[in-house]
Amino acid sequence: MQLDNHIAFKEWAVVCSALASGRQSLILRKGGIHEGRDGFRVAHREFWLFPTGFHQESDSVAPDAQPLLQEVLTRQPPAHEIHIQNYVEVEDVIELHDESRLSSLNHFHILSNKTVDARYHYKNPGLFVVLVRVHQLAAHITIPASPHFAGCRSWVDFPTPVPTEGLSPVLSDKVHTERVSELRKLL
Repeated sequence: MQLDNHIAFKEWAVVCSALASGRQSLILRKGGIHEGRDGFRVAHREFWLFPTGFHQESDSVAPDAQPLLQEVLTRQPPAHEIHIQNYVEVEDVIELHDESRLSSLNHFHILSNKTVDARYHYKNPGLFVVLVRVHQLAAHITIPASPHFAGCRSWVDFPTPVPTEGLSPVLSDKVHTERVSELRKLL
């Protein structure tokens, strides 16, 4: 693990919360409009999670994740602050082009079927399934919001690196290894 990192990955706050709680160990991604002609790529193997509410809607998450969404909405930081607490190591990146396999992932993420389907079919059919190991700080770090972070893009860089000291994995080694193994078999 890097000692510090200035790279952050923008993801819906509710998904960040699911990752931080250990409920989810994968990220389903297609990319934003600023990703360029080639679309989304996992450009970094380690990064901070950057929670955002941009495009996050109630019908974007599965019915059983609605309480998590409501919890996230009630504890949003002020608009001028970004709270960073979770760090990710990428275990594997699988580009999924077999639509029939999407339903086998349903109990591994909190997104609604409608959202997954829309992401899969956006522009060209396919989706990145990013298997991750999530670590957490005991308390969040506050970073001032900046226009530099705006826009529909996956990756942003902080003005200065954020130290990774004090991180703890959200899942035990055993649980994490079992989950990643199960996901790899499905994919």
